[in-house]
Amino acid sequence: MNTKAMKRQCVLALTLALPCLAAAAATPVVYPAKGQSAQQQQTDQGECHTWAVQNTGVDPAQVATQPAATSSQPGGERLRGAARGALGGAAIGAIAGDTGKGAGVGAVVGTMAGGHRARQNQAGAQQQAQSNKNAQINTYYRAYSACLEGRGYTVK
Repeated sequence: MNTKAMKRQCVLALTLALPCLAAAAATPVVYPAKGQSAQQQQTDQGECHTWAVQNTGVDPAQVATQPAATSSQPGGERLRGAARGALGGAAIGAIAGDTGKGAGVGAVVGTMAGGHRARQNQAGAQQQAQSNKNAQINTYYRAYSACLEGRGYTVK
């Protein structure tokens, strides 16, 4: 598969995944089902926010501002790929009669493969971090909604 086709597939996958990620952490809508005033609703929402944060340990404002995941060892995959490629290339080069040239070609190919692996690992880490954020925010919203429903609001 060529690079252009891979990029198109990645863009398509992200385009399809983003609405799911956004929906997973959607803010609930609150309706005053028992005729509560706007002032009472604001007070209840503030108290339920505090209660939900205390009971879940999750504050959506803090979760949303957490930095994105980063690789702990940038370039490690490239280095390992280069080493593997050089070894394989040297072996193939020895059969063809030029070990050095084979090792050089293998190192270049291995470095490229390692770079691809590094990008895949980084994308996976970012997806996992976003999934974790959504799960935390959903836990908060479940508690927040339960509190408001207990006070006579309809929450969707």
